[in-house]
Amino acid sequence: MTMPKPGWLRAAPFIFVCLWSGGFTAVRLSLDYMEPLTLQVLRYGIIVVVLAPLALALRLPWPSWAALKPLVVMGLLVQSLYFACCNLAQGHGVTAAGLALVIALNPILVALLAPWLAGEAVGPRRWLGLLLGLAGCGTVILAGAAVRVAGYAGLGFALLALAGMTGGTLYEKRHGRPCHPVTANLVQFVVGLACTLPLALASETMRVDWNWGLAGPMAYLVLSNSLLATSLLLAMIRHGEAARVASLFFLVPPLAALIAWVGLGEAMPPIAWAGTALAAGGVALANARRRG
Repeated sequence: MTMPKPGWLRAAPFIFVCLWSGGFTAVRLSLDYMEPLTLQVLRYGIIVVVLAPLALALRLPWPSWAALKPLVVMGLLVQSLYFACCNLAQGHGVTAAGLALVIALNPILVALLAPWLAGEAVGPRRWLGLLLGLAGCGTVILAGAAVRVAGYAGLGFALLALAGMTGGTLYEKRHGRPCHPVTANLVQFVVGLACTLPLALASETMRVDWNWGLAGPMAYLVLSNSLLATSLLLAMIRHGEAARVASLFFLVPPLAALIAWVGLGEAMPPIAWAGTALAAGGVALANARRRG
């Protein structure tokens, strides 16, 4: 049964890409003050402390098992596996650009698996858009000198992050149920915190170098990258095809490079601008609706 689409969903792709793109840089900046899993524990702890009283104050009903199970699985695949492995990959020397390039394979994997796991057909036009998006994304990243993978451990974590996001996208498309965003986020981040805390306690010192320089990146990770972007991603997956939504990830590396060019003065060669245009064209083609 198709759910009616709210009007604000039209702006969701643009907002999502903008919010998600800054996450790689925010993590990189935050890792100057703490270890990777400690960062995730602090991030999720803040979110849970904010959302739990809000859910009580709003007197939100607890979701049924049919709605709760997908939230728990998403908490395991995305909030636990994906974000933890992104942190660990950068902690082991993978640059933000290198990590973004690996994650950019997500739309291709989703398109390959969607017919079997989500019951969703991906036509030739969508495939052409996905391939153009991948080519443009790779052009932007490879045009710079920021792609670096220091050892197999970092690459392994990047690939695990890719698996987590791909699995989460397909699972949410097939099994996700409508749920209040406060409740949905609270369940997912409680699961993520419960999974990450024991690992952090066992493998890290849990020391945080408290500094005002941490405030900005942490606020961005909590508010923009976690709460807002995650809520938009879930909404888009539920209301649209998984492959179409996943194709948005092609725009993340080009936009991240653009943000670095404007905010940090990092050079963006002319070929990178061409790659950005190619990625945008591919995403537009992959998201084009059939007529009739």
